[in-house]
Amino acid sequence: MIRLKSAVEIAKMKKSCEIIRDLLLFMEEKVRPGITTKKLDEFAYDYIKRKGATPSFLGYGGFPGSICASIDEVVVHGIPSSRRLEEGQIIGIDVGAILGGWQSDAARTFIVGDTTPEKKKLVEVTKESFFKGVEQFKLGNRLGDISHAIQEYAEGHGFGVVRAMVGHGIGREMHEDPQVPNYGRAGHGPKLEKGLVLAIEPMITLGDWQVETLGDGWTCVTVDRSPSAHYENTVALTENGIEILTL
Repeated sequence: MIRLKSAVEIAKMKKSCEIIRDLLLFMEEKVRPGITTKKLDEFAYDYIKRKGATPSFLGYGGFPGSICASIDEVVVHGIPSSRRLEEGQIIGIDVGAILGGWQSDAARTFIVGDTTPEKKKLVEVTKESFFKGVEQFKLGNRLGDISHAIQEYAEGHGFGVVRAMVGHGIGREMHEDPQVPNYGRAGHGPKLEKGLVLAIEPMITLGDWQVETLGDGWTCVTVDRSPSAHYENTVALTENGIEILTL
């Protein structure tokens, strides 16, 4: 069941979302060659707790980190570890917080030092595809309009669109209805209504779109081991239009 939010509830969610917005700006400064993903996780945990919030991911389904740290071919759900970042890699950092019972969720893909033109383009197009999707998040449209816009833009630039992992509704729970695929048919799916809050999150690959989960039960990688990028924000549809709560 899709749970629409009131203006008051969206305002409460925004307070949680602002923590994640600022944290990701802070994390961008920390991403550099030589730092471990565990150290990045510790930074995130400490920051969220200092703001009086709780890390959404830590312990969620048994997940051991406050962030998902996904390097190169890891699409999502990378577990923070002693692995050190290397020049030329890209890393997706996905993070959420709970404040006053309300969830937030956002992700960015950062370049470690400098990297190849192909990886830079992947990161750029992934971010741009999010905004193409958000352009369709308006009253009277359908969910498939968002999905189709993301897919059309990413595939139009020669990239793959992951099917197995999708965006979602968000509110009191991290994952609420509806699911928000990054592929689909325009004009299909639930109608978009005032009070709908979604985590829209393109996951785009440099190669084929197929993925698999490693033996740890979490780490999702591209089958062909091509690099992948991830860009996500929590977005609300209000009487005044869209509001990107984590930007």
